[in-house]
Amino acid sequence: MKFAVIVFPGSNCDLDMFHAIKDELGEEVEYVRHDADSLDEYDGILLPGGFSYGDYLRTGAIARFSNVMQEVVKAAEAGKPVLGVCNGFQILLESGLLPGAMRRNESLQFICRTVELKVENNKTMFTSEFNDDDVIRIPIAHGEGNYYCDDETIQRLKANNQIVFTYTDNPNGSVANIAGITNEKGNVLGMMPHPERAVDSLLGSADGLKLFQSIVKNWRESHVVNA
Repeated sequence: MKFAVIVFPGSNCDLDMFHAIKDELGEEVEYVRHDADSLDEYDGILLPGGFSYGDYLRTGAIARFSNVMQEVVKAAEAGKPVLGVCNGFQILLESGLLPGAMRRNESLQFICRTVELKVENNKTMFTSEFNDDDVIRIPIAHGEGNYYCDDETIQRLKANNQIVFTYTDNPNGSVANIAGITNEKGNVLGMMPHPERAVDSLLGSADGLKLFQSIVKNWRESHVVNA
């Protein structure tokens, strides 16, 4: 499986994502610039954390107009797995690939620590290697991770099982303790915690590796079926 790590001006977790895929997962991966005009050769798309375009205006608000985002949307519509982490999640929200918006943390402070997440849905292409209701340890590092959406959207997310991860202690004030959601089709995941920083026990947790293993397993199974 071949992954693309999208690099925006201000991305700073692209190296972590690259390492997770190449060295821990053992899959092919390349950096792809924000001005790229095609993602056709890639099987999975990864939007890393950081401060794209300096987070001016709103987090992710400028990055969503980058040339490559047209290709990310096309990849999502084609059913390819698209993962946005932290700033990547914010960009997916701004681009309309996921519902809702991000606000500043309830404490108005930047938070950087390991948190516990509950796996709410292990029947997605991103979570099939987890057990339902698993509690995993993944680090967060954000100032604007307070996920918000209206009541109607929350009910729709719950009805469609789109809430994939929730916080056990809700460090940022997110509505319904949400830490990660998918689109209705289930091939686009946005999450504030950083699974790429939890892929080896030397980092304090290897829980995040199962997310990437899930992507590869489901991609391979689907291609064997379609072969």
